[in-house]
Amino acid sequence: MNGTVIISGVYPMLSAMVVTASTGEHLFGLDAQLLFDTAITAVNVLIMTFILSFFLYNPVKKFLEQRKEKISTDLSEAEKAKAEALALKAEYEEKMRGVSAEADEILRDARKRGLDNQARIVEEANAEAGRIRERARKDIELEKQHAVDDVKNYVAELASAIAAKVVSANIDTRVQNDLVEETIRELDENIWQD
Repeated sequence: MNGTVIISGVYPMLSAMVVTASTGEHLFGLDAQLLFDTAITAVNVLIMTFILSFFLYNPVKKFLEQRKEKISTDLSEAEKAKAEALALKAEYEEKMRGVSAEADEILRDARKRGLDNQARIVEEANAEAGRIRERARKDIELEKQHAVDDVKNYVAELASAIAAKVVSANIDTRVQNDLVEETIRELDENIWQD
């Protein structure tokens, strides 16, 4: 009994088996009917497994294969779309570089035309300034010539006046010198007043 107590304390399941075996009862309460029912249930489970696998396994397998193919197709299409997007991006970047280069070229052309226009404008301004200087020089020459002619006319008139005074009055040299100086003074005053 000590051995039975030790077994029942350590292994309760084994003790139950030992007790049922010593009393003559069925092991785990199993009888023929229970074993037969269990066998029938197992056969039914196997039959149902085969039937369900035939009716369900193939459609499920087919569905999973279609799903796998769809995912594979979607992945390949996504890869193609990604490749196309990368190609478009590269093309866009290339066009942007081309546009940038074209913009730089346009700016260079505009700068060159601006510098050409600037040079042309400066050249035209210098030519116009030269024409203005030449016209001014000619005007100055003409005015100078007029002034010389006026002075000559005035000197001629003055000489005539002096000669007339000298001739009309027989005067001595001292009076004559006084008249010349007075006439020169009048001439100077008239020149500066004009």
